[in-house]
Amino acid sequence: MRLGKVVKSNSHCDYIVQLDDAMDFMEAPRPDDYGFGTFVKLEDPKPGRHWAVGLVYNSQILNPAFNSLGPRLSSEPDPLFTPDLIAETRTLLWTVLIGNLETIKGKHHGIQGIPRVVVPVNTEVQTMNEAEIHNFHQDFKGRSQFTYYSHLLRSGGTFASQLTHQVLDELIGAAYFQGDEQRALTVLAKELAWKNTMGVM
Repeated sequence: MRLGKVVKSNSHCDYIVQLDDAMDFMEAPRPDDYGFGTFVKLEDPKPGRHWAVGLVYNSQILNPAFNSLGPRLSSEPDPLFTPDLIAETRTLLWTVLIGNLETIKGKHHGIQGIPRVVVPVNTEVQTMNEAEIHNFHQDFKGRSQFTYYSHLLRSGGTFASQLTHQVLDELIGAAYFQGDEQRALTVLAKELAWKNTMGVM
């Protein structure tokens, strides 16, 4: 489903997405649709151009009414003479780009790492379904891949370690990887959990 559009970038692989508002869109996303660690794709559906795959790693709520010290009415306003108030609150999502999807002969696979292209402003951002996430974690030969691990730890913001651990848990639970690869992911997740625990201590 559509979440919103790109409004700004902090770096080549760090983009800010403005969430669609219920005032402007009939099917605005709900809080459960864009949680921490959500896989998203940045693409323009009309020209059919896919730009990148990303992960939501942070969010911010903008509310102009907060800390407003202006004068207030001493009584309830008269509904006949009060103009309509427009909610100016906005929700922003920080997204780290981790690669892109590519199609060869009708078969989809992932190119993981920092995308080469610069994503244009106003590019549509959508959540990815399970099939797309699975395809992103396969190379062009159909082999499983998880090569953006170090990139995510460096570029995932303040919560990079927790984000990476969450992604590992999701990949393990979805069983996209088999055999030795699945066991390697499990070891990686346990090692990261241990580092997170020791870091807190």
